[in-house]
Amino acid sequence: MVKSMTGYGSAFLQTDTYTITVEMKSVNHRFCEINMRMPKQLLSLEEKMKRVINMLIHRGRVEVFITIDGIGLSSRKLEVDWDLLRDYIKKTEEIKSSSNIQGSITISDVLQLDNVLIVNEVEDYQSELETQLLQLVETATRKLIEMRTSEGETIKTDLLNQVKEVEQTSLQLMEYAPNVILTYKERLEKRMKDWVQGSVDEQRIATEVAIFADRSDINEELQRIQSHVHQFQRTLETDGPIGRKLDFIIQELNRETNTIGSKSNDAKISNTVINMKACLEKMKEQVQNIE
Repeated sequence: MVKSMTGYGSAFLQTDTYTITVEMKSVNHRFCEINMRMPKQLLSLEEKMKRVINMLIHRGRVEVFITIDGIGLSSRKLEVDWDLLRDYIKKTEEIKSSSNIQGSITISDVLQLDNVLIVNEVEDYQSELETQLLQLVETATRKLIEMRTSEGETIKTDLLNQVKEVEQTSLQLMEYAPNVILTYKERLEKRMKDWVQGSVDEQRIATEVAIFADRSDINEELQRIQSHVHQFQRTLETDGPIGRKLDFIIQELNRETNTIGSKSNDAKISNTVINMKACLEKMKEQVQNIE
């Protein structure tokens, strides 16, 4: 099953006391990269949520947005740093005894001391909220995958049509190739007749044609193109992440096509190669969006 790397998914839960919304969107990326935006009180759950997503998504940059309304995820607690306060008092007594300064510390003085009173935020959400949140993340991920799968099937159809065009073009090249050698032989005979008065050295012509045929032979490249085309078609029918494999096959198709172009001095073959390269370029662009 072909999946694209672009998609959107969301999940929503409303209870009597709070509302949770999870939204996700994904775009192309070489690897699986997950970026999460959520209330800071939920950061301790980030790795758990990422594991849920990683079980279902293998490639793409995924943006996750989580909002929770109507509930306090933490409470504030005021604490006293008793060690620091005792140290303040001790140092104050030392200053009084060594400097003959009179007076005593009041509660007002204590309240103005730095870092003696500390405000801490304490997470107080229940395990029920954690369970609900992880379920919502999974639901949103599966909806995102549904969209990626739908778009992937569209891409698959286009790619099958394009790779079929590549196959048909390679078959055209197979038909053209023998004529290239025949045309070269006829052209060579004509030139030699124009240059030499009298009989033409048939052995010399045969040697030159054999050298040309060996140098311009594209049968091996065409056979490999056929093999790569069939491998591409089979890969499109497999499950799991296939984007990188498809990209590699297209690279191999481009390599063989470039070799054919470099061997050819025939206008018809050169034009056909240009058309094949244009088709492969379209395929390469679309494969970049496949997981």
